[in-house]
Amino acid sequence: MSTYNPPTLQQLALDALLRNDAIDSFDLDHLPTMLFPPLFLEAFNGRHTEILKAMVAAWPFSYLPLGPLLKTNDVEMLQAVLDGIDILLTQTVLPRKLQVLDLRVVHQDFWDAWAEKEDSVCSADVLIKKQVPDYNLGYPLRQCFQVVTNLALFFSLNKHQTCLLQWAQERKDSLQLCCLKMKICDFPLEIIREVFNMFQPKYIEELEINTNQVMYFLSFFGHFLGEMRNLLKFHLHQTHFNFSLMNTVKDVKMCAAQFFSQFSKLNHLQHLYVNGAHFSYDNMKELFRCLKNPLESLSMVFCHLSVSDLKHMSECQRLYQLKHLHFYGVLFSESCFKRLQILLENISETLQTLQIENCRMTDSQLKVLLPTLIHCSQLTLVNFYDNDFSTPVLKDLLQCMANLSKLTVERYPAPLECYNDMGNVVAERFSQVCRELKDILMAKRQHKTLFFATVPCTHCWMRCVYDMKTRLCHCWQERGD
Repeated sequence: MSTYNPPTLQQLALDALLRNDAIDSFDLDHLPTMLFPPLFLEAFNGRHTEILKAMVAAWPFSYLPLGPLLKTNDVEMLQAVLDGIDILLTQTVLPRKLQVLDLRVVHQDFWDAWAEKEDSVCSADVLIKKQVPDYNLGYPLRQCFQVVTNLALFFSLNKHQTCLLQWAQERKDSLQLCCLKMKICDFPLEIIREVFNMFQPKYIEELEINTNQVMYFLSFFGHFLGEMRNLLKFHLHQTHFNFSLMNTVKDVKMCAAQFFSQFSKLNHLQHLYVNGAHFSYDNMKELFRCLKNPLESLSMVFCHLSVSDLKHMSECQRLYQLKHLHFYGVLFSESCFKRLQILLENISETLQTLQIENCRMTDSQLKVLLPTLIHCSQLTLVNFYDNDFSTPVLKDLLQCMANLSKLTVERYPAPLECYNDMGNVVAERFSQVCRELKDILMAKRQHKTLFFATVPCTHCWMRCVYDMKTRLCHCWQERGD
């Protein structure tokens, strides 16, 4: 027997208001505040653009989190909201209730509550009292309408971005554009300059750059980086780097020094991720000298670090509060590890995650670090994948790790004895050795997440993994011993 669920009085009221494509401003003036968000949702999902314009102009809260609703590149609905902002900006009644339009994908709970979803994390009543979700840039803003967004600039502007930027350019005297997170991937530099003329760099908190024009880009971008006074996270990725007759080692050092000098202006930087060979050739001295704020995270990928680089790193007091240290594909010389040990000693009381992956560390290099690793009592995660350790030295490492009670995630490489002369995994030997290694840990403490893994297969790129049981990749299963 079917059950009939009659529409609620609220739904009937919303249906009546949406019956026409336009809505009278008198209706909105007398519309209860609690009906605005559900009516806005209905109008947005039903593509009632004229109603949407009127509702934005009459929005009764100081904050409108539009981002969660713009899940597709729907320029028409964005334009309708911007048209509503135009109506709002021409109003002579001050102060305006709506002050911030947020285009980031945040505060989904705002809409979930008004849509009365069962899994909503807050109720509509709470949002009525609060009105504005937790939003704070952390520094004073001009008293004008604010549009907050994140920008991902990949190769060219998409329709959504073009619509917003063209609209904002014509209203730059009455708007404040704030971009908190920006990603740039091989984007035309002349357009980047125009973007920063509208989105002031000082509001950017997270920046990620991917470029294959390293010299040209660093020379161009240094000025803008120096203006990012509130930058918290910075990712710099190099796609590839080609020397030309003009790009000598001396040119690279000079360009890198000029770029790194801008770090002296980044007073809030906490997380730094660098990827690329242009950070080699003894270029790190300038970077570590210019750091002004203690870092929490440092990640270096495919960087060629010299003894001099490690010396300056180990002596930089701005690194002495590191919580997260990550090296991937960094080839250290034998003499570098004493300096790396000194750095680990200086951060042993704060370090929570340590990842030294694919660095082809040898037994002798690991032995230099062992006396220090045992004192890193705050570690919760370690990752030593893709290093060249023998079984005896790996056992020494596990003896150290067994004393660290806070470890919850541990990743270790399969020892060299697990491979035959051809570089293939010997399945039985792999399983047996990994069981023995696991027992070293379990003799002192229970592990939570523990993996032993081989290097990736050159055919399927999968690893053979031991985590209480052996899982071989398909290629190695067929190949056998």
